[in-house]
Amino acid sequence: MALDQSFVGRSYPPTAPYEVGREKIREFAEAVGDGNPAYTDADAARALGHPDVIAPPTFVFAITFKAASQVVEDPQLGLDYSRVVHGDQKFAYTRPVRAGDRLSVTSTIESVKSLAGNDILDVRGEVHDEQGEHVVTAWTKLVSRAPEGA
Repeated sequence: MALDQSFVGRSYPPTAPYEVGREKIREFAEAVGDGNPAYTDADAARALGHPDVIAPPTFVFAITFKAASQVVEDPQLGLDYSRVVHGDQKFAYTRPVRAGDRLSVTSTIESVKSLAGNDILDVRGEVHDEQGEHVVTAWTKLVSRAPEGA
């Protein structure tokens, strides 16, 4: 069953603030194999003009994808998550995510399409800090595969 087009433009409430920790940044950088010292060494980050260590660009995915669960779990949307695969991801930064940030995400459904029986859902996550300043926008494309034989 195709997803309801009337959901395009629907926004969900901002998430509770997520506090970005130095250790989480270090763990993430190690997990993705990025040895940039600005991710683990506050002095190296300060030498680049940052107040503290910064996060690798894809770090924010964990925060925005969790926020997108509001969309995915919306019973009115009717998305069958057991059939969903992650189709694409992109980010547009105003500034890097840094240790000590407290970030909230507001998710909005940007588009709903059907293609060859598959539902394609584009979700935009606007990430702001505690002062309400924009940090990054993340776009997540989810593809709900058509049922077998459909």
